[in-house]
Amino acid sequence: MEGIDPVENEARMLRGELYYAFLPGLTAKRNRCHHACKRFNNAGDASRRKLVELWKEVVDDKTPLPPPGATEAEDFKILQDEPYIDGPVAVDYGVNLRSTPFRLGTDVYINFNCTFLDTCLITIGSRTLIGPNCSFYSATHPLDPFLRNDRTKRARSDTETVIGEDKEFDAVC
Repeated sequence: MEGIDPVENEARMLRGELYYAFLPGLTAKRNRCHHACKRFNNAGDASRRKLVELWKEVVDDKTPLPPPGATEAEDFKILQDEPYIDGPVAVDYGVNLRSTPFRLGTDVYINFNCTFLDTCLITIGSRTLIGPNCSFYSATHPLDPFLRNDRTKRARSDTETVIGEDKEFDAVC
């Protein structure tokens, strides 16, 4: 795919315009997120702090956490605004589902087996509850079969997903 500017290609992806998903830079970003998801999903009985740290790896958020509390209960309270995620979870890029007030609100709960294809921004408002087996796809494929079936380019276009505050998705959405 010579002649495609990778910076402009990624900008097109984020704007929801036609782009090429299999350029090396985007593939590397998906691989980074995939490996971070594996670490998160394999954490077992990790502490709340460890799970928050692992989630921050998934979403590539380098913001430091506040100092730990003296007890696990205190630490849980310190981290109460961080999203609570029960794995396993699958995320495409992570950087478009970041734990910031503008993207993933405070006091968000995500139950197990949820999938987020975040080629464009996925925003989840504060105090939102997401039940098991829910999937949120900002990723789409072109409706034009010529573009969709061109395996040499794999062109895609995507769209932003916004979920407001105080929403609930029970299961399998």
